[in-house]
This record gives sequence, structure tokens and C-alpha cells, in this order.
Amino acid sequence: MAYQLPTLKYAYDALEPFIDARTVEIHHSKHHKTYVDRFNAALDGQPALQAMKPEDLIANLDKVPEAIRTAVRNNGGGAINHSLYWDILGPGAGGEPKGKIGEAIAAEFGGFKAFKEKLADAAVTQFGSGWAWLVVNKEGKLEIIKTANQDSPLSMGKRPVLAFDVWEHAYYLKYQNRRPEYVEAFFSVINWRRVDELYWADQKPCSGCCC
Repeated sequence: MAYQLPTLKYAYDALEPFIDARTVEIHHSKHHKTYVDRFNAALDGQPALQAMKPEDLIANLDKVPEAIRTAVRNNGGGAINHSLYWDILGPGAGGEPKGKIGEAIAAEFGGFKAFKEKLADAAVTQFGSGWAWLVVNKEGKLEIIKTANQDSPLSMGKRPVLAFDVWEHAYYLKYQNRRPEYVEAFFSVINWRRVDELYWADQKPCSGCCC
């Protein structure tokens, strides 16, 4: 089946005043949709690839024919990166993380303040278009990284749990060239409960029901 543009869990104006409604609308219905459409077009006539989860495709780009690999990398990455971005945002969010993700951030970065500074620095200093990420690395530890364009941590063997879009289309209508202001505002709309769920998804001990 074709990859679908996900429906947002909140209204376009729900992230106001931190991210304005017009930006969310254009970002989701135009930019994100274009990545989805072009991703599907790149996979046209490739039933084996169409049967794979998009995340698995991006994690295994060597399995994608060279003729379409760049299109899949760019547009498939754009599709799934944006899906995670919308998923970890929400109204009435922000604050400091609780639960397992809060414990892991404190253990790995020495507290939320140090974590916030490091993630903000990654977002502000990403040259040109790209992303900042909180990922779980191959050792199971949290790590902050940044990637250019629509590259995904999945292609590096890292599992993203928080996606931070720093392409200009994510903030330019409201913040123009003031990326640091957008970066600061972003922390007010992070849905830490959802990030905790994503972090904990592969950390839970086996219950004996399926292994």
C-alpha cells in the first residue's frame, strides 16, 4: 500500500503561540505531503519495496536499487522524519521530561538543563537545512546528533525518539532568520509523554507472551 500522510493529532493552531497555525498548515499539508507523494512515486513498480515499512527501507538503503536510492533517501526520509516530528509535539506540553526518558536524560546528560543546552546547540548550529535528534544508539544509550537535509538516524543504526526540524520552512513565517528563537519555542511544545513511550517501546522486558 502507498505510504499515507498522517493526520495530525491536534489542530493546526494548537501549537500557538510557539509555532503558528499557518506554518503548521503549510508544513504538514504542503511540505510533508510532497515528500510522501514523491516517496510513493519513487517506489512505483517496486512491489517488494512497497511491502516494506518505510522505516525499514530507510534503515536499509543498500537494499534499494541505486537508480532510485537518492529519491528514496530524500523523500522517504522526509516522510518519516516529519511523521516523528509531528508525533512528538502537542499543545499544553513542554516542561521537563518524566518517566524513563527523564531518568535516562538525567543519567546521560547530567540533567535536563544540560540536555536542553546540548540539543539547542545541535539545532542552532546545524548548517543549512537539516535536523537535530535525540536517539538511542547501538549501545542503548541516549545520544544527541544532527543530520543534513532529510537524512535519518535510522540509516546510521540509531533509533530516533525525538525529531527537531530546523529547515527554514519549519519556522520562517514566524521567526524569519531567528532560528534560536524557534529553537527555544520548540521546547514548549515537546510532548514528553510521547517521547517516553517511544523511548520505552524497545526497553520493556519481555512479558512472555510472544517470545
